[in-house]
Amino acid sequence: MRVRQAAKQQITPIEGLPALSLDALTSVAYGPEAIIAVLAAAGVAALHLVLPISIAIVVLLAILVFSYRQVIEAYPGGGGTYAVCRANFPPSVGLLGAAALVVDYTLTVAVSIAAGVGSLTSAFPALGPATVPICLGILALVTTLNLRGLGDTARAFLLPTMLFIVGLLGVIAIGLIHPLAQDTPRQGQPLTSTQGLEAVGVLLVLKAFSAGCSALTGVEAIANGVPLFKQPRVVRAKRTELLLGSILGVMLLGLAVLAYRWHIGPRSGETVLSQVIALAIGRNWAYYVMSLTITVVLMLAANTSFGGLPVLTSRLAADNYLPHLFSLRDERQVFAVGIWVLAGLAGVLLVAVRGQTLRLIPLYAIGVFTAFTLSQSGLVKHWWKTRPARWRYRAVVNGAGAATTAVATVIFLVTKFTVGAWVVVLAVPALIALFVRTHAYYARCGRALGLHTIPDRPSAKPTMVVVPVTGVNRLTQHAVAEALSISSRVVAVHVVAEDAGQDTEHDRELDERWARWDPGVPLRILHTEYASVARPIVAFVDELREERDEQIVVLIPVALPHRLRYRFLHNHLEVALTAALKTRPDVIVASVPMPLRIP
Repeated sequence: MRVRQAAKQQITPIEGLPALSLDALTSVAYGPEAIIAVLAAAGVAALHLVLPISIAIVVLLAILVFSYRQVIEAYPGGGGTYAVCRANFPPSVGLLGAAALVVDYTLTVAVSIAAGVGSLTSAFPALGPATVPICLGILALVTTLNLRGLGDTARAFLLPTMLFIVGLLGVIAIGLIHPLAQDTPRQGQPLTSTQGLEAVGVLLVLKAFSAGCSALTGVEAIANGVPLFKQPRVVRAKRTELLLGSILGVMLLGLAVLAYRWHIGPRSGETVLSQVIALAIGRNWAYYVMSLTITVVLMLAANTSFGGLPVLTSRLAADNYLPHLFSLRDERQVFAVGIWVLAGLAGVLLVAVRGQTLRLIPLYAIGVFTAFTLSQSGLVKHWWKTRPARWRYRAVVNGAGAATTAVATVIFLVTKFTVGAWVVVLAVPALIALFVRTHAYYARCGRALGLHTIPDRPSAKPTMVVVPVTGVNRLTQHAVAEALSISSRVVAVHVVAEDAGQDTEHDRELDERWARWDPGVPLRILHTEYASVARPIVAFVDELREERDEQIVVLIPVALPHRLRYRFLHNHLEVALTAALKTRPDVIVASVPMPLRIP
């Protein structure tokens, strides 16, 4: 794909929903349930708190949407939290935010795919033993689509995303106005505690609030992926952020109102969202279509990470905190290395937990809430420095958001540390150490290369070209001709392995043929008692280096048969000699390919 064709892979605000917002949108499948599961520890009487807690989460969502719209405008180059922290805090703070997001994006892929496959295997239990292969198959599909370009991926996922949004909003509207099956018997057994109840205190409410905040993961992905939008990028990205916040806020409030009105609690074998859908529209064809759609979009929610993480890693690579490969686009104009690394990490994680969502949940949301806290704190400092219109109001809003997400982060760490969150606590410093060591290497490399100095004028050296040959033939003619085009000083070398008592008939015959041919290049026959053909050529090159201050080029003839299956029959000298000379920085090793058409 040409650079000017890259616009085809850039996205519109509507396409931004499946490309960068599915993670946040599909979190309604587990966010409200997480609140209810915590409140259920205090019994049925505590379930009424689901509505005020959900309202508080929607208020926080509004603050985050406002905050990230400001991030998009202030830092349109992408990178989100990392860009904000890099501009307003010491480098270590930016690296903390970047490391937290890398962990979160990896977990988002694994959790989304595992949750979708879990929903599928619940409906079709026979697929249970194939959980891991199905997870890896979906991961391969999403990875392949993203390697083709985010625009293609967004358009492929647009239909199920719209079905999910329109369908769930329709379910909520029917449930609020006129539920069709409110008296439908509920499946499974209630899991709400009836004995040993936990007191409804501040800690329980905070735990429920922090658990429900898992519905806010993915809000930051749009700010990370601003360069992926069509021009004007900032305007389109801000529209997508507002669209996401509006849809997600309505969904969360609608589900909370219905859960409060119908006294929904956790039940065995059925999710809270499934209960709401069943009570609103009944267990008919529409229920199963909606359930299948939710399963599909949960699987596809992994795409949010594939849109956000490659852009983030490209920014880190541009700042020398990751290998520069991460900043290179491939022929499809995507950051392919970031996509491959994300797919590899998520695949390892899915295999390690055997595709079980519950084993991943304790690790989830800590990284993204750390990023929320850092980005909003950075914006407070940004308003303080720039002081635009209404800067005090903006600073207060972002400060309140930073304080709220900081509390949620601490609660996540405390309540989930022993059940798996310690992995994140170890992973984030490990990533920061990787960033720091990579940056230190590039700094040393820059000094060694003199990147910030003007070097001396280059001076040419005389060049000696060494051509290893096997005999007098067209391949030798081709290589010698190329060598003479480089330098007038060319020597051909031929290696003969001797046995005790061997005569020199072969040497005389090759000398005679070379003399009759007379290519204008001398031939040196190198004798060796060893099996290695490369060793005597390397020794000859070392002799030349000691005798003269010249640039030595070893030009290896290579035959290229027109059929690929024949190529392993040729060029064994090239493989051995290249391996022997690759550690010699003062010797240039090159090959001279000659097409070979064999009838």
